[in-house]
Parts: sequence; C-alpha cells; structure tokens
Amino acid sequence: MGWPMNAAPVVQSKPRISLTTWILIALVAGVIFGVLFPGPAKEMRLLGQMFLRLIKSVIAPMAFATLVVGIAGAGSIKTMGRIGGKAILYFEIVTTLALFVGLGAVHLTKPGIGINLPLGTASSVEQTSVSFAQVLEHTVPTSIFDAMARGEVLQIVVFALLFGTACAAIGEKARPMLVFCEALSEVMFKFTHYVMFFAPFGVFGAMAATVGHEGLGVLVNLGKLVLTLYGALIFFVVVVLGTVALIIKLPLKRFIEAVREPFMIAFSTTTSEAALPRALENLTKFGIPRHISAFVLPTGYSFNLDGSTLYLSLASIFVAQAAGVELSFSTQLLMMLTLMLTSKGIAGVPRASLVILAGTLASFGLPVEGVAVILGVDELMDMARTSVNLLGNCLAAAVVAKWEGVDLNAVAVAIPAEAGATGD
Repeated sequence: MGWPMNAAPVVQSKPRISLTTWILIALVAGVIFGVLFPGPAKEMRLLGQMFLRLIKSVIAPMAFATLVVGIAGAGSIKTMGRIGGKAILYFEIVTTLALFVGLGAVHLTKPGIGINLPLGTASSVEQTSVSFAQVLEHTVPTSIFDAMARGEVLQIVVFALLFGTACAAIGEKARPMLVFCEALSEVMFKFTHYVMFFAPFGVFGAMAATVGHEGLGVLVNLGKLVLTLYGALIFFVVVVLGTVALIIKLPLKRFIEAVREPFMIAFSTTTSEAALPRALENLTKFGIPRHISAFVLPTGYSFNLDGSTLYLSLASIFVAQAAGVELSFSTQLLMMLTLMLTSKGIAGVPRASLVILAGTLASFGLPVEGVAVILGVDELMDMARTSVNLLGNCLAAAVVAKWEGVDLNAVAVAIPAEAGATGD
C-alpha cells in the first residue's frame, strides 16, 4: 500500500535537546578533553573568555533598566500606603539575613579552596578597603556612561536608584522613559537568552582549561559548592523562614498545602514567574486577601529574592576562594551591600543571577572566569534558589496579611481538593 495521492506522510519531529542538556554534555566533554589533552585544553580558555565578554556586555544596560523599572514601578507603594511600607521593610530584613546565611555557609565549608583560578585583576580588591570614606565616594558616579563603560555596578545602581525615584516622583511625564527602560530590560533579557546559546562552548572551554591546569580535583569543589548551597537554603528555610512562621503563628500544614504546587512549578521550570498564577490562586484560598497577595508577590520578584541573594553571596566568596583572594571583613560587607542592591529588579527568569554575579565579581576585581566554572552546575543550583524565592514571597504575603490583622487561622479552605487535584 502506498500513501494516498493527496496525503503527506506524517513526520514525527525529534525531541530537541535542551540547553541544560547541552551544557551538561559540554561540561563532561570539557572534563574529558582536559584530562586527555591537558596542553591543548589550556588554550580552550579562549571560548570561556568569549562567553564571559558577552555576559559582561549585558550587565550595565540590564542593571540600569531593571532597577529603574523596579524603583519607578514601586511608585504604586504610595497608593498602597502602609501595606507597601511593611512589605519593603520585611523584604529588606529577610534578604539581608539570606545574604549572611550564604556568607556564613561558604566560609564554613570553603568549597573554592584549591581551584586556583587565575587572579587577573584580583589584586585590586585590596584597594577597595582603603578607607570607608573612599569607598563611599567611589559609589557616586561622575558620569553614568563612564560607570557603564568601566563596569562600575555600584555606581550604576546609585544612579538608577535616583533616576527611578525621580521618574516615580514626576509621574505620567516620565512614562516615555519608563516605557523605554521596560523595553530595554526585555531586550537585554532576550539578549541574555541568545548569549546562553553560546554557553555550552564557554563551559567546554572553561572546564577543559581548568581541568587541564588543575586536574580532576575541581569537580570535588563544584560538588561541594552545590551541597553547600542546598544546605544553606535548607537552613534558611527551616531556621529563618520557620522562625517567621512561628512568630506570626502560621497554620503550617495548610500553608504547605497551598504553596506545594507553585513550589514544584518553580523548582522544575527554574522560573518563579511561571508559578505566579497558581501561587496567587492558592494564597487567596489560603485566606490572604487578594489585594495583598497581588501586590506582595509581584513586588517580591524585584525586592525579595531570598534564594538568589543567598546564592549570590555564596558564589561570590566561592570565586574569591578559588582565586586565592583574602577579602577583608569590610570588603565583604561592601560586597554584600552591592549584592543586596543589584539583586533588586532581577526578573524571575533562569540565569539572571549569573549576570549580577559577573557584574559584582568585576566590580571587586575578582576573576569573572569563575562564572563559567560555576555555570556547569548552575542548573542544579538554579532549581533550588528559584523555588526558595517563590516560597519566601508566599510567606511574605502571609506576614503582611497577618500584620494587617487578617486571622489566617480562621480561614478554612480545602486547598488540596481544588488546587492540589492535579498534583497527585
């Protein structure tokens, strides 16, 4: 039997290999190449350098645009009155704790010791802690274009904060500028998406060069880094978020039922925004007023990324350890301040934290090559930090609701029967 004359054969398309799979393949290939051909492998560093230069080109426009949109968009906080103020206060306290949990964890396990990344400009780190007055002076830009050209992230942040505040203050007249910044941020996230297609080559080059230079011991360090992050996130959820839940007397069982499905969506997609619709629905059923959850969750995606901020503090010190750089306590505090500011406005999309990490490393003279080394295992870490971002924002909505006098224990809604029906 042949095909009917007017019918075309059905061709089944082959499933596409995901970028994550390509990165893992490149990681393994780079390790094998570095073991078998250590000499030529060292020359593969060029691929990693090209990838990192592309990543660095994203930092300035993305940081400026996302921060301006985030700060100006927070102009709605004025209309929300005390709800907005309470939410922002809570966000800052919890994200600061997350930074220090990550800082403590990386100092406890020291996963970067022994990698020996090339120092590059790392020696300039010591200049950062010359004096507090000089540090403060250095944070103020003389020109935003000069700050962008030199990759001075903290100066870009200061300018963007003032610029965004000014946009929020003049209202509708600033609308064209906000539209431009919104478009620029979307373009830069799409640009980053395209850059990530080169990531497998960058990972291959970085891993081949690192293994060719250091041997297989670097894999132990990466495994230690992943375990450190998971341990730190578990500690943060149990101790920090758990303490918050106890303080507000949260009905824990019902809350877990409400956030379980959004948590798994965020974990599996590495995108907290993908879980937003279900999270809003379930929190409303949980008993949080819609106007509170609808404000706190989207605002939290800019101001309350607990998992991402913890990861950034941990990863930045990991790179310093890998480069053999001893950071003074004051320099580490300044780095935490930089991360706390630059992490605001990061959209809940995969790999956004890598751009912020690269910018912070460059600002403190640490080798940006560390980003390419981390990228090989970043997917495993991204899943954890994104789901904790989502969990932290759901708890923040509950905290603000409680602060507003909502009795969460009085609400009895059978969430598993409705929202959880598709999960089991």
